[in-house]
Amino acid sequence: MQGYRSPAWLPGGNLQTIWAAKLARRHLGPPPRFTRERWATPDGDFIDVDHLQRAPGAPPPKQHLVLFHGLEGSSASQYAQAFATVARERGWAYSVPHFRGCSGELNLAPRAYHSGDFEEIGFMLQRLRQSSAAPLLAVGISLGGNALLRWAQEAGDSAAATAAAVASVSSPIDLAAAGHAIDRGFNWLVYSRMFLATMKPRALAKWQQHPGLFDREKLARARTLYEFDNVFTAPLHGFADTPDYWGRASAKPQLARIRIPALVLNARNDPFVPGSSLPTAAQVGRHVTLWQPAHGGHVGFPHGAPPGRVLAMPQAVSAWLAGER
Repeated sequence: MQGYRSPAWLPGGNLQTIWAAKLARRHLGPPPRFTRERWATPDGDFIDVDHLQRAPGAPPPKQHLVLFHGLEGSSASQYAQAFATVARERGWAYSVPHFRGCSGELNLAPRAYHSGDFEEIGFMLQRLRQSSAAPLLAVGISLGGNALLRWAQEAGDSAAATAAAVASVSSPIDLAAAGHAIDRGFNWLVYSRMFLATMKPRALAKWQQHPGLFDREKLARARTLYEFDNVFTAPLHGFADTPDYWGRASAKPQLARIRIPALVLNARNDPFVPGSSLPTAAQVGRHVTLWQPAHGGHVGFPHGAPPGRVLAMPQAVSAWLAGER
């Protein structure tokens, strides 16, 4: 992936992002099939986890891949389907825990999810560790990747008892840089508005569930992710405001604290994770590997002839997680 180059027919970060999400092929053979499990949480809520169905009589898996999805993502997202294909090819177990409210059903507690939710990541990984005989390998996409890195940072030396290795893909590890980038110009017109189109109705449903939880009128007027986070995400999850949330939740400043193998993959032409905000080798510890190809977009990395596929990135990341370096 470090030397990844996009197909000549698909230039630019925006095309590589949008085409990969909407039009590229995301799996080989039949679509992956999942079995859903519901976990009760300590705060009286629930988390839905989708497990890849394995072939009858298949040998026990040697690895268990866990994927943490991105903002407004799920097991149906193109990257989750692509990683499922790779896990199926390798004979691995594969699970996609959904952040609160992302599985198709509104969660119960007066909270949602956020980019620095390392305690939630820890809860999910520990539950899977307890039920899996195979070593856990974890990958986080965009928001999920930043939260996963924050978990590895907070867990420190104890992380190795839970996960063998972690990877983040297209993660906004400098949340302020990414947040300001996505709220401007073309990015605001396409990406920010797309996210708000689902986030605002879900937040308003949360207000109906818990009246008075936040300022409903301010949320209805929110036109940017900054404004949304200021009204909803930050106060519901213990932050003073958006700058406090973005500052404390960002993984970039604490990458040197990670004590297990960690891959941080970001394309330098990602539309809303500015290349100038990415860390250098001098800013990370010896456990962190940086892949920063010039091309790829945001969770894009398409390859092949039209309509293209999005399997090269999951294959490369999975190989790295498995120690094939």
